[in-house]
Amino acid sequence: MIIIEPASRYLKLLFKVNTVLATSKSPYQEIVFAEIDGFGRSLLLDKYIQSTERDEYFYHELLVQPAMLLHPNPEKVLILGGGEGATLREVLKHNTVKEAVMVDIDSIVVEFSKKYLEHMHQGSFHDPRARVIIMDGKEYVKNAPSSYFDVVIMDLTDPYGSDIAKPLYSPEFFAEIKRVMKSNGVVATQAGSSYFFPEEYKYVLNSVSKNFKHVAEYWFWVPSFGLNVNFIVGSDAYCLDKEIVVIDKRLSERGIKTKFINARILEGLLKIGVIYP
Repeated sequence: MIIIEPASRYLKLLFKVNTVLATSKSPYQEIVFAEIDGFGRSLLLDKYIQSTERDEYFYHELLVQPAMLLHPNPEKVLILGGGEGATLREVLKHNTVKEAVMVDIDSIVVEFSKKYLEHMHQGSFHDPRARVIIMDGKEYVKNAPSSYFDVVIMDLTDPYGSDIAKPLYSPEFFAEIKRVMKSNGVVATQAGSSYFFPEEYKYVLNSVSKNFKHVAEYWFWVPSFGLNVNFIVGSDAYCLDKEIVVIDKRLSERGIKTKFINARILEGLLKIGVIYP
């Protein structure tokens, strides 16, 4: 079985599926757990790769760890999206965390992940600090208390993925994110691909920049996605570019083991700069 996946408007990727291990369908999407040649056990939604055993740690460490390590004491964390539980896994590596609220719209993806993707979530769904809420992330934030969270991690559909996704990257939504965070809070979001979708990336960057004093940008090529994935971190209190020195110190203090992220790598990614076509 072969999957042809559009990586952009003019680039397609070809994957060989060795074995389909499990399938399901929700009101929102088709869910497949499959063994993909060269990438191992993988989660696909509507035939788009979301995470693979071989390289998921690149994405999840880059999304979560810079923001979490930038904050001196992240106790309450909000995750929007992240149905397979790997983002939750990375958040819960921090011994400072007392409450991690994960909000995902698709209960079937979450239950599917609990059952089949233990190698990704590594038991994070069962951690007593974790609270999983099934609802629209936009509605959850709208009704969430002000000045509650220390860190917000946005692991959502790409900003160019659908018309439903774009409002979640708007200046107005980031203003709501800022409202639910404490004054020294940190937000991190994946922001699609600046090379293949530059206008959409600039839209997200502008939305974050309108709401936060300090904004940091970095990117990394994720093999199974076949493109560069961009990340943006925003805060009024901390500047990631200027506080790299704390990264290794906090990794050590909190007893966190990573496969990829450390101060040297993150500093290099920040210095490379954003790429455009």
